[in-house]
Amino acid sequence: MSGDNYYFGDSVSMNGGIGNTGIVKNQAAPAQTSPELEAALRQLVELLTELRAQVPPARAQSLDEALPDIASPAVEPQQRHRALLAVAGIAATVGAVGQPVVEAVNSVLALIGG
Repeated sequence: MSGDNYYFGDSVSMNGGIGNTGIVKNQAAPAQTSPELEAALRQLVELLTELRAQVPPARAQSLDEALPDIASPAVEPQQRHRALLAVAGIAATVGAVGQPVVEAVNSVLALIGG
């Protein structure tokens, strides 16, 4: 198979010219979140703030680390999903005090199809 050319990804050929700017990628704009999802995320952030004050420092730090991935609209869906599962796990381990967080996470997951 020598001599076969396989290209994966972009292939660009430039033959002379002036003012070349390179490759322009026209990617889709990030998906807009629904008002329901925004409300559910706000509620979850409030509940996480309350829960944070009631858990040991190590768990509070884990909540702090997950919070930006949950609250940011620009985060990748998989990253948000992992953060949601992480905080649900922490909330589940602290019993009744964490139950509202678990329910809020389940609501967000239902809205994002996770």
